[in-house]
Amino acid sequence: MDRLNKLDVYYHSLHVGTMALYQNRLAAFEYDSDWLIDGFSISPFSLPLEKKVFMPKADPLEGIFGVFADSLPDGWGRLLVDRLMRRNSINPYEIGSLARLAIVGSSGMGALTYRPIIPMVSNRDEMTLDEIAKECERILNTETSDNLDYLFAKGGSSGGARPKILTKVDGEDWIIKFPSSDDSKDIGKQEYDYALCAKECGLEVEEVRLFPSDNTKGYFGIRRFDRAGDGENGKIHMVSAAGLLETSHRIPNLDYDILMKLTLQLTKSMEECEKLYKLMCFNVFAHNRDDHSKNFTFIYVEPEKRWILSPAYDLTYSNSIGGEHATTINGNGINPGMDDILTVAKRIGLNATKAKRTASDIKECVLDMLGNYLE
Repeated sequence: MDRLNKLDVYYHSLHVGTMALYQNRLAAFEYDSDWLIDGFSISPFSLPLEKKVFMPKADPLEGIFGVFADSLPDGWGRLLVDRLMRRNSINPYEIGSLARLAIVGSSGMGALTYRPIIPMVSNRDEMTLDEIAKECERILNTETSDNLDYLFAKGGSSGGARPKILTKVDGEDWIIKFPSSDDSKDIGKQEYDYALCAKECGLEVEEVRLFPSDNTKGYFGIRRFDRAGDGENGKIHMVSAAGLLETSHRIPNLDYDILMKLTLQLTKSMEECEKLYKLMCFNVFAHNRDDHSKNFTFIYVEPEKRWILSPAYDLTYSNSIGGEHATTINGNGINPGMDDILTVAKRIGLNATKAKRTASDIKECVLDMLGNYLE
């Protein structure tokens, strides 16, 4: 595979701009002249809507801007594409980020698409969820699978550590997850229970289902919030906190104070800060400590020309490095309590009485519905 030096970025079939390799390691970006007239900034802090050539830093995102790094698969998705490359006698360590984005093409999360597209697989017959789970386990344990093409086609553009597929359910776009080698086989039931509890706590969460299995209590599925219909025009633009801040989610360097300021500056809305506050409270009381910077996402509401916080996702009992929160609460990652939570609320300007009541209600709801996971 030849090294790709240039890549065009599209949104709803409109040309957003061009990425070009500089000094063989940095992917410079320039907006299309027509997009500058009628488009929007795809990443307001790093790529304002200006006529200039933008140059990213070499680290920590391998020489591309964060909004484009969000399109790249990581975890499970990257494992699949790397295995597929090796099977085709391609060294994945010699493939640059532009080529990886070309492999993503139009299949990535969010609304940005990339051309030219580098095709990697052909279509395969459908498999049952239990069959998919078994193939995922085989890949994780042995590195081989006769159905690698199928798994890549279904989930090769996804992020996160757990195996998953991107599929249609009743005509809508969904994500269905499967256990990783480190998970309990019933992790799907746990994430389903967490999502139901989060909804009961007042968090915004997309529709979820527990899909039946003969081998486990079920597979967790959630409707995608970056899709509002079929075709290119049904895709919704989104950027993670990691993408906006040009940081790696693998580096625990955030505090909820920073996320609150980011939310307020981007959305100009205290209501969105309240949404983030509820999510912070839930993560603390439900022991969801893998709250890294890719687990907070903002979506662009194009008709209203504004940004909002996405629905909550990836909610489970979890730990990050050292068992602490990946995003600290008032600087506290190991044992944050009510005082830390309320300090974050105070600093961003939330009403103190309402913030305390909200935190207390969420704590009670979590203990009532998820107590068996927290014991």
